[in-house]
Amino acid sequence: MRLGDPWYDALASGWGELDGTGGFVPAGPPGSVPPQRGHSAADIYLEVQRSEAFQEVRRRYRRFVVPATLAFLVWYLAYVVTAITAPGLMARPVAGAVNVAMVAGLGQFLTTFLLTGAYARHARLRRDRAALDLRWDTQEMTRGIGR
Repeated sequence: MRLGDPWYDALASGWGELDGTGGFVPAGPPGSVPPQRGHSAADIYLEVQRSEAFQEVRRRYRRFVVPATLAFLVWYLAYVVTAITAPGLMARPVAGAVNVAMVAGLGQFLTTFLLTGAYARHARLRRDRAALDLRWDTQEMTRGIGR
């Protein structure tokens, strides 16, 4: 089942496939960047790194990762500090033998899974397509270097 994943067909399409005349089928989406001759791979990668598209992908990444990391660290440190400084609060029963510390500890695991899901969703919706486009452009630019 295909779920609209941009990486689904992109990884292998065109790689090593013959066009019927003995030549290889060019990999990449239609209308991609033509290869540039006379540049080294390092020059091409630096050019891509300086591009606005690459900077936008990095900005989107940082806009999610920095606040999410800080929020998770604050939540984790609050749990640890509370366990050390307020053992009476953490020992307070919630339901039967389950106390506040157990609920908060399980909350740490739940938070980890939720944050992982949120990161994967953010990457899929906000960065994957732009990163894939950059990848195709870079491959097209570096295609003629080794020849």
